[in-house]
Amino acid sequence: MNVSDLMTDAVVTVSPDEPVSVAARLLYRHNIGAIPVCTADGRLRGILTDRDITLRCVATDNDPDRTTVGEIMSRSLVTISPNDTVEEAAERMAQAQVRRLPVVEGGRLVGMLALGDMAKTHQFTMEASKALAEISSNVRKR
Repeated sequence: MNVSDLMTDAVVTVSPDEPVSVAARLLYRHNIGAIPVCTADGRLRGILTDRDITLRCVATDNDPDRTTVGEIMSRSLVTISPNDTVEEAAERMAQAQVRRLPVVEGGRLVGMLALGDMAKTHQFTMEASKALAEISSNVRKR
């Protein structure tokens, strides 16, 4: 099975020039933990997570209405192609310790694949479980 078979293709995005407060409202409204950051022509430039907002904006006393998404987004991206296999996606998630992958074709965002998307498919429950176990292996309890 390919990534294109499981990915979400109706992806909410935000511009790097938008205020962080706008992105936070989009995360809340759509009940998502991350939002791809794209230029007007659909080119992926980064990803903004709820964690980025908390640590890089709120915790550092930056004003979310005056701080742009581009200032605090994560730039080191791990992506996947829609033609790659779901097994390759699970392996990439595990190696990079991420729970979601932007799906990119020709430099443009065409979808998102989340660990939850893979877990919903009975056939890939083991791959998703393995990826989650590897993602969580570096989590330390205090």
